[in-house]
Amino acid sequence: MAAADGVLQLGFMRRFDAGCRTARELVRSGALGRLHTVRTMTADPAPPPAAYLATSGGLYRDCLVHDFDMVRWVTGHEVTEVYATGSDAGPPVFRELGDVDTAVAVLTLDDGTLATCAGTRCNGAGYDVRMELAGELDQVSSGLDDRTPIASTEPHGPPPAGKPWTGFLERFGPAYEAELAAFVRLVRGEGPNPCDGREALAALRIAEACEVSRRERRPVRMTELPDL
Repeated sequence: MAAADGVLQLGFMRRFDAGCRTARELVRSGALGRLHTVRTMTADPAPPPAAYLATSGGLYRDCLVHDFDMVRWVTGHEVTEVYATGSDAGPPVFRELGDVDTAVAVLTLDDGTLATCAGTRCNGAGYDVRMELAGELDQVSSGLDDRTPIASTEPHGPPPAGKPWTGFLERFGPAYEAELAAFVRLVRGEGPNPCDGREALAALRIAEACEVSRRERRPVRMTELPDL
């Protein structure tokens, strides 16, 4: 990027989502107290076409990379170690491609905060992207509204979503618009780069570490990975 003397803004649209931005502000302001636990969920209602899956890079690189970026961006801390596992018990195409349809990663941050990132391609209830942040003083959640495809089993719990989110374009429509506006400001020289190549590379390295962990069935320190 620097050698090419060009402008590179990566499309991590969650950085422009109103709920995610508020969550970041609350964490950074200290309103939650010492943050001890982060939980993220990314669940697609159905797998994409096999032709796409074959070139997607796998669930960690293609999908959960957004969660990894959120963990860094919201908390302001780096991941030091990962432990990841996945399941290919769903549609046979995942076994054929050596991919997984469902995965979980446990991340340890440099300040001791623990994060769990879960993802699946097979969430028939609808499209579900959430982040829960728990601190010593309070806890909050982004992505939790009347369209979140989850139902409570409690007698007096909230009702099921009447119109669950169907996909990322619908769920993050306003965020995509804000992202494009930020890019226009960037190329005009009117604003900073909200997500340059270095930021994206950091999220990708976490995804790569998760693939190593899943394949070798062990925790992986980020220092084990070569620079990309």
